[in-house]
Amino acid sequence: MTQDDLEHLRRCVELATIATDAGDSPFGSVLVSGAGEVLFEDRNRTGQGDATRHPEFAIARWAAEHLSPDERRAAVTYTSGEHCAMCAAAHGLVGLGRIVYATSTQQLGVWMHELGRPPLGIELLPITAVIAKAEAEGPVAEFAEPIRALHARAKP
Repeated sequence: MTQDDLEHLRRCVELATIATDAGDSPFGSVLVSGAGEVLFEDRNRTGQGDATRHPEFAIARWAAEHLSPDERRAAVTYTSGEHCAMCAAAHGLVGLGRIVYATSTQQLGVWMHELGRPPLGIELLPITAVIAKAEAEGPVAEFAEPIRALHARAKP
């Protein structure tokens, strides 16, 4: 984990905070080129009823429309929370490269239980259970408490 990785993850936490403040679930993601340029960023937008409006899914769609297969393989996706199964599948199908996440799906499951939140309705699988040969790195301990606090503050 490099300092650049940590800086991009900090931006993901900022985006997750913006999502929470807007009434959405606390997730934010950033797509960075192989050369280190931020290409695209987004936050969760599920608050209006479309449960597929995850930032990782938006990254996969944007990358498919704007990047060549080689550029997608070289890109790095940073995210505040490990991809759900839907987003991991989209990431794999589009052929994006490395994934770096601040907190894991396992942590999310524990937090949702502790907070008395209902199950999400999908299996909380690790990225590597969805994408064959995924290059995924996380979680990062320094982000656990800030992300958990956002989930505690988010509307159920």
